[in-house]
Amino acid sequence: MKKLFTLLGFSAIFVIVLAGCGPTAHIETSNNANFDQYRSFAWAAPKGDHKESLVEERIKDAISYELQRSRGWKEDNRNPDVLLSYDILTERSSRLQSDPMYSWGGFRTFYNPYYRRFYNVYYPSMLMGYDTYQVPTNEGTIAITMVDTKTEKTILQGWATDEVNSRRLSSSEVDRIVAAIFKKWDSQERYGERAYSRSDGRFDRRLYPARRY
Repeated sequence: MKKLFTLLGFSAIFVIVLAGCGPTAHIETSNNANFDQYRSFAWAAPKGDHKESLVEERIKDAISYELQRSRGWKEDNRNPDVLLSYDILTERSSRLQSDPMYSWGGFRTFYNPYYRRFYNVYYPSMLMGYDTYQVPTNEGTIAITMVDTKTEKTILQGWATDEVNSRRLSSSEVDRIVAAIFKKWDSQERYGERAYSRSDGRFDRRLYPARRY
């Protein structure tokens, strides 16, 4: 019995931890976009004399890898079908942390006057509820924008947000966030879903970070 309640306690903690894991991704696609016609991509040139950091290079590598792996697109700097750009934002945030609270558990000793001896009764601890509080965190968001080279119309915007260790994203955090965007894209196409931020089908620029590279 004691082992059973202990396992239930650990299970509750495990479920709470899983609930807060994994990036949250969103995808918006144009009504007129036919992604089957696209075969190649290139990166849009940044404004001014901008030197890429290691994090920025890692983001481009991760996006290029996902496009080649899941879409079969190839990078073509001469005559690409799609131009890519991305945004990155890290900011302080917070999340709800819930810790299980249990009643007292243990043994109590009683005396049996009929047999003149003592005996123990085990009282298992019971789950009484959860102590919920705010934990300060850092959140990292990566957004991807795809533009049709010929029409110069935006055909896709996707972004994902995840909890990160610091304001500087690590390689593993970049890979995880970018992979979540493409997983969401694949899922929406598989089930015929399309998400729009406005009733007229246009993209709402307020929904993702404004810092572009």
